[in-house]
Amino acid sequence: MEDSPASPSTPSPAPRPRTIVVANHLPIRAHRPASPEEPWTFSWDEDSLLRHLQKSSSSPSMEFIYIGCLREDVPVPEQDAVAQALLDSYNCVPAFLPADTAARYYHGFCKQHLWPLFHYMLPLSPDLGGRFDRLLWQAYVSANKVFADKVLEVINPDDDFVWVHDYHLMVLPTFLRKRFNRIKLGFFLHSPFPSSEIYKTLPVREELLRALLNSDLIGFHTFDYARHFLSCCGRMLGLPYESKRGHICLEYYGRTVSIKILPVGVYMEQLNAVLALPETEAKVAELMETYTGNGRVVMLGVDDMDIFKGISLKLLAMEELLGQHPEWRGRLVLVQVANPARGRGKDVVGVQEETYAMVKRINEAYGAPGYEPVVLIDQPLQFYERVAYYVIAEVCLVTAVRDGMNLIPYEYVASRQGNDRLDRILRLCKPEEKKSMLVVSEFIGCSPSLSGAIRVNPWNIEAVADAMECALVLPEKEKNLRHDKHYRYVEKHDVGYWANSFLQDLERTCKDHSNRRCWGIGFGLRFRVVSLDLSFRKLAMEHIVQAYRRSKTRAILLDYDGTLMPQAINKSPTAKSVQILNSLCQDQRNAVFLCSGFKRCTLDEWFPAENLGMAAEHGYFMRYELKLRSTT
Repeated sequence: MEDSPASPSTPSPAPRPRTIVVANHLPIRAHRPASPEEPWTFSWDEDSLLRHLQKSSSSPSMEFIYIGCLREDVPVPEQDAVAQALLDSYNCVPAFLPADTAARYYHGFCKQHLWPLFHYMLPLSPDLGGRFDRLLWQAYVSANKVFADKVLEVINPDDDFVWVHDYHLMVLPTFLRKRFNRIKLGFFLHSPFPSSEIYKTLPVREELLRALLNSDLIGFHTFDYARHFLSCCGRMLGLPYESKRGHICLEYYGRTVSIKILPVGVYMEQLNAVLALPETEAKVAELMETYTGNGRVVMLGVDDMDIFKGISLKLLAMEELLGQHPEWRGRLVLVQVANPARGRGKDVVGVQEETYAMVKRINEAYGAPGYEPVVLIDQPLQFYERVAYYVIAEVCLVTAVRDGMNLIPYEYVASRQGNDRLDRILRLCKPEEKKSMLVVSEFIGCSPSLSGAIRVNPWNIEAVADAMECALVLPEKEKNLRHDKHYRYVEKHDVGYWANSFLQDLERTCKDHSNRRCWGIGFGLRFRVVSLDLSFRKLAMEHIVQAYRRSKTRAILLDYDGTLMPQAINKSPTAKSVQILNSLCQDQRNAVFLCSGFKRCTLDEWFPAENLGMAAEHGYFMRYELKLRSTT
């Protein structure tokens, strides 16, 4: 169906620019009422990245509308009232999913299939990620459709921008593009994108790629993630990419899909505000007294308790360090903050059990009265408490085996910059004494941007232990220089820089939408939009029929796979298809030629018509016995 260009109308006041931000969860904390008679209460989740988008926007006039799920289950009779309250007070539109759909969508397809695969874990056994389950995929698609319906409730398609976030909603662009062919749509993937050799094992690989290509702008944290995506598009869809005026682009049925490489940053305003809190200062003083007495040095790790964060590898490196360098026994303390895992399953339980066992073993081997070399904090911390740990840590250690971005190093560097009051608590006399040291895995997204960090292969335990020791003994002047370099980068490339840059590129990419003619073609998740310039006119069927009847000789070239016959399990032609081909071949004015990837014996069996030319196995074998009637 053609989506005609907008017709000119009487000028009216420019509407307020709006961005509809769609993510799995709303940046809202919902508080369940104590009794059924009381209303639900809500508050902003100030730690949410989506909340930071609005607060750090460079355009004060920009209005943000959020669409996503609440973290609390809302009974069906209360959903309308909750939705209205959120829209009126917070500009939020909740997506309510049925309980079984939500479980299969999030804990099923997202966490059992996409999350492990995007972190390079193949489902080699049912315990490793889980084998592909078509029911979970259907739930994923159904959930994305619910999100699409919510977008359609509030969107002004001619003016609004839509920004979709992360792997939970990878097919959402198809549903939105199908409804509005010229929608201004951006997508940002916050997780890694795996290499094509890993990604191609996914049974729905093409559906996800085609869905993402229904976006106008696709963002990635690093060049490697973008390169892997482009490689998948080239190898699985045959789409080359090119550079246009410094921007990486794909041409997809006449539409230009731009690729954006931009690592996200931290919200500096929030961090600075937390650093200035009296609670933070008190916590820093408490931690200094607890951990840094008697010349002890604190090394910090902050990770989710899941299999990709490399907590066990970090503990093994700590054990190696204490074994190889006895001088650090009694002096070095590794504080490991283990946040609750976002997923669930046997792998999470296994990580927890392994972590507890290793901490116990190290403390028994190298501990002493009043000294534990490893302190495990396995309960949620408030943000100011986490910041206080950053402030007292001489070294921050991140050994994730695979991670999309990981903002812990950025938060650590910003926290170590501190302020005057914290400097006095830390007994720093001069600003140039500020320092921070990072030991980071080379497999996390923030690693390329931290040129002063000591990069490690987390699987090489001895090398990680050496890097930890190096970070501890590096000259103070060198630590100061590295900290200053990192802080200047983190301060400049904050979340506001990231969001504003993405939205500016999205606006640039979509500026020619009104100058294009668009036709939607394809069914289901194979839907795409053919975009052509305004001079193009669709060929009318009556013109084709008239030209066919007037012509004396006709060349009819047909593709079999996916054209004459749809892509399906049963590849054989229908009786009607064979009848139509025979009818065309019987007309001696027609030269009919069929191209296919099937073997010649198969095509000979399916199409015995004598006057039909065929190219089998993509042209390797040819049958050409056309006998056209002379027209002279």
